[in-house]
Amino acid sequence: MQTSTDETDGFTDLSAQLTGFDDACIRATDLVEVYRAVAVEQLGTDLFERLLGERGRPAEELNGDLLDAARAVTFLWYTGSWPGPPPYVVSPGSYAQGLAWKAAGLAAPATAPAGHGSWAERPTESEVR
Repeated sequence: MQTSTDETDGFTDLSAQLTGFDDACIRATDLVEVYRAVAVEQLGTDLFERLLGERGRPAEELNGDLLDAARAVTFLWYTGSWPGPPPYVVSPGSYAQGLAWKAAGLAAPATAPAGHGSWAERPTESEVR
């Protein structure tokens, strides 16, 4: 199925709203289409479209299945995993691109090795921040 630009843009906007990261950061993960497909598959087309229709509305105003769907999509972006049932990691790339790591200012463990013995070197001031 070919995805429309409107649906992709809508999912990007919704994802930015739910995560607190801007559109550019969301798109830079290169996972918008992958996560959109996962969300459609897991939520079903009807619930997914209803959730897209709620973008711009504060999450506090959502309830029931819409709130659960918003939480699942947020979890997906932060962890690279769908919360389930059953929970699963979407891909190794999704784990590495999890927004939780960006929020903490870190690279996901084992995804950006610094090289043998790097642990013995003091980080620069810019790496600490």
